[in-house]
Amino acid sequence: MIFKLLRKLKKQVTAWILCCSGFFLFNSQLLAAPQLQGYVMQVQLTPAVCALEPSKQKQRKCLEGYSLTITGLLPEATERSCSTNSSANLSPLQAKVVARVMPEENARIQLWRSIGACVPMSASQYFRTVINLADRLKVPADLTSPENKNVQYNILKNQFVKLNPGMNNNSIRFTCQNSQNDPVLTEIQICYRVNGQYKQCSNHIVSNCPSSFSIKGTY
Repeated sequence: MIFKLLRKLKKQVTAWILCCSGFFLFNSQLLAAPQLQGYVMQVQLTPAVCALEPSKQKQRKCLEGYSLTITGLLPEATERSCSTNSSANLSPLQAKVVARVMPEENARIQLWRSIGACVPMSASQYFRTVINLADRLKVPADLTSPENKNVQYNILKNQFVKLNPGMNNNSIRFTCQNSQNDPVLTEIQICYRVNGQYKQCSNHIVSNCPSSFSIKGTY
């Protein structure tokens, strides 16, 4: 009799746990969901930034002559604070791989601390995603040329679209900074869906480059 009662009680408790755990899981997902609409990867043209911003000239990316670096893969259109205290530590091997495109360790840690709460991944998974997207992205040769170039906005954008299947003209934005009245390309923003496919950038992600601008050669 006791064993029957225990088995019955066990079934009731199990059913309650399954029911309530499903309830709490469902509601925690709703509470945690940051209404994430996608990501924006920021690709920095390092020679231009190092030349235009003296405060960065002693950073590793400038001293070692990086041509392109990733400054972030930012969650798009979130409506709450994204800061986190979760660990940003990476294994030595992963840190070495990530340093190929994000050489400044402090910058990586600050990036994760500022966006980690709005990313449905651990720091390790997040930076693995950054590497995967960076490896997949093909860039026009002018961006890594040792010579300074003058380029047309539409031509450069079309080159990106041609090199990257699935990308369209609305998946990419350019940022320029003036140097002696000469606009210089300093950053490219690439817009992604949450599954990593290219998508149209949101209206608040805008280009400020004119119809033609300069690309500073590598050094």
